[in-house]
Amino acid sequence: MTTNKFIAIIDFGSQYTHLISRRLKDLSVAYKIFPPTVSSNQLTKAQGLILSGGPNSVITNPIKYNDQIFKLNLPILGLCYGHQLISQIFGGQITPSKIREYGLAKLVIKKNNLLLKDLPKVSVVWMSHGDSVTKLPKDFTTLASTTSLKQAAIVHKTKPIFGLQFHPEVHHTAYGLDILTRFVFDICKTKTNQQTSLVQEILQETIKQAKNKKVFLLASGGIDSTVALAIMSKALGNNRVQALHVDTGFMRQNESLLVKRALNKIGFNNLHIIQAKNLFLNKLKKISEPETKRQIIGQTFLQCVNLGIKNLKLNKKDWLLGQGTIYPDTIESGGTKHADKIKTHHNRIGLLADLAAKGLLVEPLRKLYKDEVRQLGNDLKLPPELIWTHPFPGPGLAVRILCLNKKELKNSAVNNFQLTKLKLKHRLLPIKSVGVQGDERSYAHPLALEGTYKNFINYTKQATKLANQHPEINRVILKIFGPTINLGQPYEAYLSANRIKKLQILDHLISKILKQANVYYKIWQCPVILIPFGQQYKDSLVLRPFASKEAMTGQAYRLPAKTLSQIVKQIKKLKLVDYIFYDLTNKPPGTIEWE
Repeated sequence: MTTNKFIAIIDFGSQYTHLISRRLKDLSVAYKIFPPTVSSNQLTKAQGLILSGGPNSVITNPIKYNDQIFKLNLPILGLCYGHQLISQIFGGQITPSKIREYGLAKLVIKKNNLLLKDLPKVSVVWMSHGDSVTKLPKDFTTLASTTSLKQAAIVHKTKPIFGLQFHPEVHHTAYGLDILTRFVFDICKTKTNQQTSLVQEILQETIKQAKNKKVFLLASGGIDSTVALAIMSKALGNNRVQALHVDTGFMRQNESLLVKRALNKIGFNNLHIIQAKNLFLNKLKKISEPETKRQIIGQTFLQCVNLGIKNLKLNKKDWLLGQGTIYPDTIESGGTKHADKIKTHHNRIGLLADLAAKGLLVEPLRKLYKDEVRQLGNDLKLPPELIWTHPFPGPGLAVRILCLNKKELKNSAVNNFQLTKLKLKHRLLPIKSVGVQGDERSYAHPLALEGTYKNFINYTKQATKLANQHPEINRVILKIFGPTINLGQPYEAYLSANRIKKLQILDHLISKILKQANVYYKIWQCPVILIPFGQQYKDSLVLRPFASKEAMTGQAYRLPAKTLSQIVKQIKKLKLVDYIFYDLTNKPPGTIEWE
């Protein structure tokens, strides 16, 4: 960026902080991200401040910050936690909401203002909060409200200080970019800034970081590691890049072979493959908790990295380690000071995190989202089938096969759970899944419903309400096939060769049907989850078709009825599962993956 002037983003730990910078980059606006304790001297070139959201509460767990930033006479836009902090500082009242609010809401503009100029009187915004501003500071005016929240947008009566309870940086806020445009250009008087192309910027950064060393890249075969490999090869030359692929046994059907073919197709042959199926499976015996699974997989993965270095007789002094880490991997692993850890990604375990902190880990994509990685792959002229393949978790099917131990199986609170006002037949399952609510990690149960698929839209709305109202729930699933859910039984179950093989077959079948129906490339991804619940076959399947732009937020996707019918028909023939469920949950409150 070529100007000294910038917009300062004060990071209070939001999962969406980097999305704010992404939007400013889309607007060709210079920005810098700072911690809340940033000194005033560092902000002398700032033209405005954006205070991010965050997982903490300004009431019970406030974050230490530099209160002098409010005396700099700069325009300020507070989002979520930032909105509540502004209200608190100027004498407003913040209280915990009786009903948490995650997902879509209708914003109604009450008063005209430059920030919301030309917006429709009613529009859709994205909420993610537990606390709310219940009493307006005396020097502020309400600009907009929602059905459940009067102070959804506020402004100081004489100063350019604004607070929004919703997230304009999130794609699902219909006019969010318009709001940010108004703030940075009309209110902060920022000018656009010429930027270098993304490819050139990353190539230059990779060359600078690698210096005269070679790079040992961890290649899963997914879009992230493949684009990282293509960038490194272009920047350094194939002779300075060595790739390692670890077959953990949790890959998709025949994936390791397909990875080798795909890399050969783009002209890369320096690939070393380690077969480690038995090693990983032995390490995960009797493990049911997902975060423990991820930690063990990460540590075992490091063992394989060291084995690969030994097998190839590499001198560690001559090599740097490379990964295809992207931004959501970092933020979900609690990668900024005040961010909550949603789940540990295998590329942020132990030594890898230490190397990253010391600048010894080459991660050319670490600031990018998946859609930017795909654009980069397109600019590098990679084959479309590589660019548009669905994202796949680093730990693979190990985190799509849910496990259950004896203690969890006997959870009386779950077994006795009933919602008297819910007319549909329902059952809270003893298994747990990961969610993200108000920038915090949740670990709660899926609620299974009996209903009809034609009511999908109503059920998805109901799913968000149920998760907002009941802390026991962070995910809602609809039975598509199988006997009544009250007849199904949860079982003690762990990772096994049989369960892995079962899910590989089902995953391959569903991907094939989605491609044939021309649906595969219309959605972000479709994880298929195996859960220990059933009768004859002891397992059930959950379909998770998901629509998103950057994976930080998104919505359950409604498959065409004909496609779903075909999936059910083909799965029934295989006789591998007792039930088929459909995940109705948006993000938030549920993450895309279950673990």
